[in-house]
Amino acid sequence: MILDKSLLDQHNSQGNALHQKKYGLLASVLQDEGHNVNTILERLAAFQVAIPSWALGTGGTRFGRFAGGGEPRSLEEKIEDVGLLHALNQSSGAISLHIPWDIPQNPKAIQQLAASFELKFDAVNSNTFQDQENQDYSYKFGSLSHTDKAVRDQAIAHNVEVIRHGVELGSKSLTIWLSDGTDFPGQQNFRRSFARTLDSFEQIYAQLPADWKVFIEYKPYEPHFYSTVVADWGSSLLFCQKLGEKALGLVDLGHHLPNTNIEQIVSRFLMEGKLGGFHFNDSKYGDDDLTVGAMRPYQLFLIFNELVDGMTSSEIKNPELSWMIDASHNIKDPLEDLMQSVEAIMIAYAQALIINRPALEKAQLQNDATLAQEILQNAYRTDVRPLLAEARFKAGAALNPVGFYREQKIRKELIKQRGEKTYSTGL
Repeated sequence: MILDKSLLDQHNSQGNALHQKKYGLLASVLQDEGHNVNTILERLAAFQVAIPSWALGTGGTRFGRFAGGGEPRSLEEKIEDVGLLHALNQSSGAISLHIPWDIPQNPKAIQQLAASFELKFDAVNSNTFQDQENQDYSYKFGSLSHTDKAVRDQAIAHNVEVIRHGVELGSKSLTIWLSDGTDFPGQQNFRRSFARTLDSFEQIYAQLPADWKVFIEYKPYEPHFYSTVVADWGSSLLFCQKLGEKALGLVDLGHHLPNTNIEQIVSRFLMEGKLGGFHFNDSKYGDDDLTVGAMRPYQLFLIFNELVDGMTSSEIKNPELSWMIDASHNIKDPLEDLMQSVEAIMIAYAQALIINRPALEKAQLQNDATLAQEILQNAYRTDVRPLLAEARFKAGAALNPVGFYREQKIRKELIKQRGEKTYSTGL
């Protein structure tokens, strides 16, 4: 769906007076506090969050799935939806594909279509957590860690195929989430399972192009609840250190045990130069895959505090990060949910950018916990949404993306074009 630019301009014109009043007040305060507002706007404009192809339809639970209508029926329509998002917020300039859910049949045409929406391809994702049609061997008891070499070889070949698809599209990274694990004590030997997995990773790593990276994602439980091969950030880091400089850890915000200090994990990865990127989401209980910032916005801010500190510190030598969303919209319009998620990420980033870092460092050196908290919470409690709106306005996007989306009844138009009963590929 191609947006009518005149409707977007009309939307912005109607809301611009109030926006400028809010933005002017905030900009004045920030300048008085010593911030360069133009520099902040430039950083916000440059920050791009990749949209996963699997999140453009409604998700599901193990009990059922309730499609919302107008879902993209093909990879081409998924790209169109991401293009629509990017036109509305100018912060979603990349798409992350999951193979084999979204195998490009004509890579050149797909790349051209993405370029027409000013989109690039971020990390490509492999899938050895499901058995696919006509698959020779089952992953019921594991894939890259399986006791049977034939099964491991099949899983390795799949990852190599994913790399090939990524090369054709101009991607530069592979994400591996390994669901391998056990359900009962004694089911597998932990040491040997790790060794088999490392051997599989090494074979995949050897197939990476020179300018590529591989992201090793971790998860403490699910689908296996006794043990997981890559169960935590330490396991991920250990694999990455053994593999080499092109191997980096990937942090999914939902992949942690309750009350885990994720911001400290982020700091540790950055210290070692081994942070590859994020799958952003939120959770109440476990891997809920909720809208980013829906439950723990302060935690998200604290994570970005560590990220901004790491990205601006001369002491940290970490590669450029990949920012991706990984969410499941069981009852919400997926496009609205993704817009809200991107907004929440941008808010946390903007709040982290306005932290008074010299004052914070001084308070830390003086062990002044009260002042350090005041400095952080002053930034967190600042309503930075006018900054985001101004960055969008300058880029030609919508002042209020969700508001415009609803005003124009875009979901109804998608249903009209695609049908009420359409199902997107993915979970």
